[in-house]
Amino acid sequence: MGVKTISLKDEAYSRLSGARRYAAESFSEVVLRATWPEDTITGGELLAQMKSRVHLSAEDIADIEWLKKHDKPPVDKWAGR
Repeated sequence: MGVKTISLKDEAYSRLSGARRYAAESFSEVVLRATWPEDTITGGELLAQMKSRVHLSAEDIADIEWLKKHDKPPVDKWAGR
């Protein structure tokens, strides 16, 4: 198993350290417990989608407004320690 050295901002280090379940848990174990959604889209893919649309329908605009109104912050992957 290889080992890599990384640099973290103090805030990131504190969050990573605080996410440990027990004092001896390694940062590698903490990171491997984290999950990230697989159904993401890249900026390039989003731009291509936006360029392919000629206009937004009234329904599209209503959907966007509804999403803006009901938007919530993302789930904290490090919460629930």
